[in-house]
Amino acid sequence: MDLIIRGARLADRISAGPLDIGVSKGRIAAIEPKLDAAARIYAADGRLACPGLIETHIHLDKSRIIDRCAPQARAQLSPVKGVTPLKPGMSVEDVRARAERTLEQCILHGTTRMRTQVEVDPGIGMRGFEGVQSLIADYRWAIDIEICVFPQEGLLNYPGTDALLIEALKRGAKLIGGAPRYDSDEAGQIRRIFELAREFDVDIDMHLDVGPTPDAMNIHLVRELTEKYKRGGRVVVGHMAKLSLLPPDQVAALGRQLANAGIAVTVLPATDLFLMGRDQTHNVRRGVADANLLIEQGVNCSLSSNNILNPATPYGDCSLIRMANLYANILQIDRPAQLRECFQMLTERSAQLLNLKDYGFKVGHPADIVIINAQSPEQAVAEIAQPVATFKNGRQTSVWRPAELLGPH
Repeated sequence: MDLIIRGARLADRISAGPLDIGVSKGRIAAIEPKLDAAARIYAADGRLACPGLIETHIHLDKSRIIDRCAPQARAQLSPVKGVTPLKPGMSVEDVRARAERTLEQCILHGTTRMRTQVEVDPGIGMRGFEGVQSLIADYRWAIDIEICVFPQEGLLNYPGTDALLIEALKRGAKLIGGAPRYDSDEAGQIRRIFELAREFDVDIDMHLDVGPTPDAMNIHLVRELTEKYKRGGRVVVGHMAKLSLLPPDQVAALGRQLANAGIAVTVLPATDLFLMGRDQTHNVRRGVADANLLIEQGVNCSLSSNNILNPATPYGDCSLIRMANLYANILQIDRPAQLRECFQMLTERSAQLLNLKDYGFKVGHPADIVIINAQSPEQAVAEIAQPVATFKNGRQTSVWRPAELLGPH
C-alpha cells in the first residue's frame, strides 16, 4: 500500500465514524477502520472526506476579463455585449494564461473533475478552444477536464459558427451545447444542436431559459427532442432561471417531466443572482432555480460556478463549497438533510450528471480524495469549510494550512 488517509469521515457514510482509506497504485485499495499496513500516512484527524468536488459548468475561456470590459448601465447590462468586442484580441496564449489561473484556483478548492464550456464562432475562431484544450494534458496530474463546445452569440444567425462547432467536435470536444436565446431562431438552434449530437454521438449541455418572465420556455422543445431521439441521461440544461418565476406546483410538474425524460439541471447561483432582475429597482427577483424541489421530483441536479471574473459574474474564488452556501442562502435552506443535498450536488449528483462510472469511495476506483475542514457535508456547506488537502490518483496535489489562533503574548 502506498498511502493511508487515517481517520477521515467519509461524506457518503458519516454514521460509520472515522475510517481509513488505503491507496495503492493510484486507486482505492481498502476502506476500513484502523488499517494496518506499511504506507505513508496522511492524518485526516476526523475531518470530512469526499471523492473530489466536480465543476459541472464553468467558462474557463472567458474567465478573468472583467478588467478589460467597458462599463454598462445596470438595467441594460449584457454579458455577451461585454465579451464580443474582446474576442478578436484573444490569442491562444491569452486564453490559456487566464484559464490556467482559474483552473489552478479550482484545484486548490478541491475540484478534481470539470466540464468547461468553450465558445466558438468567427469572432474567436478556434483560439479559445485551443487555449483550453492545451491545459487538459498538462493538468491531468490534478484534474480531469472535458470540453463542451457551444455557440454563445447565435448559430443560425451567425454564419461560420456551425462549421467551427463541427471542427471542434472532430478535434476532441466531448459535448455540444447551445444558447438559443441569442439566436434569431431559438427552436432552430436547439434542433441543430440535437442533430449534431446525434451525428457525433456526444452528449448535450445547453444554456437554457433565462429571462424576466416564464414565457416561451425552450425546455419543452428540449424535452420533446430528448424523448424523440432517446437521449435520456445525456442531456443537461444549465441556468433554468425562469423556473424561479413559476409557482412551486408548476415547477414540480415540470420537474416530473424532466425526470421521466432523463434531463438533468445545473443551477448557477452566482451568475443568475447577478443578472436577473435588472429591470427592477426594488423587490428584485432572485432568479435562482430551486434544485432541491427538482430533486424531490426525481431530477438530477448539480450546482456550479459558471463564470469567474467576467461581465456575467464579476467575482469568484472558484470555491464550489462557497457556491453551495450562496445557493442555500438564496433558497433559504437550513435543514441538515437539505444542506447535505447541496453538498451532493457538488459530488455524487455531479458525477451522475457527467455520467462518470468510476467516481466514489469504492475499492478499485481512482483515489481522488478531498479532505475538508468539517465533520459533515452539511457543516461544510453551512460554514463554507476550507478543503485542506486534495489527492488525485493517490498523489497529493494541494494543501491548505488551517488557521490558528496564536493566543495572547
